[in-house]
Amino acid sequence: MITTRKTLLAIGAGLSLLTCAVAAAPAIAQGASGSLASAKAVVDAAKARGVVGEQGNGFLGFVTTSGDAELKASVAAINGGRAEAYRSVAARTEVSEVAAAQAAAQQIIARLPPGAYYRPTDGGWTRK
Repeated sequence: MITTRKTLLAIGAGLSLLTCAVAAAPAIAQGASGSLASAKAVVDAAKARGVVGEQGNGFLGFVTTSGDAELKASVAAINGGRAEAYRSVAARTEVSEVAAAQAAAQQIIARLPPGAYYRPTDGGWTRK
C-alpha cells in the first residue's frame, strides 16, 4: 500500500482528535452491560489477563476465546465507539476509515504497557 504525503499529513492532523475520540469511545457506545465505565473496566481486566488485545486495524480483538457474554458485549461496545470515531475523523481529514483506524492503532499500540498483547495487521498476537 502506497501512502501519499497528503494522507500522512491528514492523518497526522486528525490523529490528536482521533486519539481523544478513541479514548472516549466507551462513553459514545452503549454496552449491553449498561454502564460504559463498567464496559471499559471489564475490557481492561481482560487485557490484563491476556484475553483481549489491541489490533493493528484499530479495534480490540480476542487473544484467546472467551465465552463471557459481558466481555463480548463490552468489546463490541468499545469497538462500535471506535468505528464511529474513525468514520468521523476520516470524513474530516479526507482519508479512508481504514487509514484513520490504522493510524490510531499505531498510537494505541505504542502506548501499551509491557505485557499487553497486540496484533499487527500482518502478524499474529505478540506480547509487548
